[in-house]
Order: sequence, then C-alpha cells, then structure tokens
Amino acid sequence: MKIAVAREGEYVSKHFGYCEGFMIYELEGDKVVKEEFVKNPGHRPGFLPNFLKELEIEVVISGGMGETAQWLFNENNIEVIVGAEGHCGHVIEQYLKGELESTGSICRQHQHKDICHE
Repeated sequence: MKIAVAREGEYVSKHFGYCEGFMIYELEGDKVVKEEFVKNPGHRPGFLPNFLKELEIEVVISGGMGETAQWLFNENNIEVIVGAEGHCGHVIEQYLKGELESTGSICRQHQHKDICHE
C-alpha cells in the first residue's frame, strides 16, 4: 500500500494543491518499508489526482483539499483524509495506529491558500 502525505517543509501542508510535494510512504502490513519525497509538478485543476493515481497511491493525507480533488480521488477509489496537521512522520504513525480520521472539510477559498485548513 502507498500513502501520499501533502508536505510543506517537514509538516502536512494546509492546502493539497499548493504543497511543495508529497511524502510517499510504502507500507507492508503496519510497517513503513520505504519513503520518498516527490516534488509537486504544479497545481492544475484535476491534474494531481491523476498524477498520484499513476504513482499507485491508495490514500492521500492533507490539511485541506478542494472539492473537485476529493471527488476525483473518490472516483478513483483513493481514500482522502483531510484535516491532518503536524509533522509528516507523526501523522503517518497516527494512520498506522488507526488514530487518524478525516474531518471531511472542503477547501473553497483558494485565493487564501495559506488559511484553507478550516
């Protein structure tokens, strides 16, 4: 299983589309067996969900994400967890323990990308 965490520095990005890139965690059972950083190729409507699908991502974790991106992920059977915050390593540990839950929030204020975490 592969999980992509939208990253800004070492922390979960508040806005999926504008993140610097993605920490990709490959899991076997409840263990991380590989991790790598993939740079965000750019924010274009509808592009990133397909980009991550091609990387065989099954779960996407972010602080905030727009409605269209969430819909596209769901259409491709990719789980979306929004409302996550904190250090990427800590968030993946929460996920592995079953402690990470999506808030279901939808980011609608793209002109305010730095405060889209509501």
